[in-house]
Amino acid sequence: MPVAGEASLDSDMFFWGLDLFNHGYYWEAHEAWEGLWQVADRGSPLRMFFKGIILLSAAGVKIREGKHIAAMRHADRAALLLRRLMKGPHRVFERVLGMTPATLADYAEAAARLSAPLQARAPGEPQPVFEFVLGSRS
Repeated sequence: MPVAGEASLDSDMFFWGLDLFNHGYYWEAHEAWEGLWQVADRGSPLRMFFKGIILLSAAGVKIREGKHIAAMRHADRAALLLRRLMKGPHRVFERVLGMTPATLADYAEAAARLSAPLQARAPGEPQPVFEFVLGSRS
């Protein structure tokens, strides 16, 4: 049975994805959010939101891999979707992100274009590539 659209933003799976993302586990965050995206109503702002943050996660993976063109492509697609969310009364996204979707879009594009050299890490240790943190439970 599909998860109710608005309830998805309050779900443990959504917040698990935020935690994963904020700690540099971009692929795992993508996986956490994909199930929510799949059950969101087609054409809905919620589905667009999930697709945007999934693409942002993919950009994080590509930045870390040093694949600049792919990172920019994913970040640009994420930014396009996130900016479209500003066309209506969708303050719920700002609440869960801790910033407006348009601000997140700006951060995503900047990160993909200006990706800094990564520091060496132990194998398997996550490496955050974004200089922002997504939302918090409140």
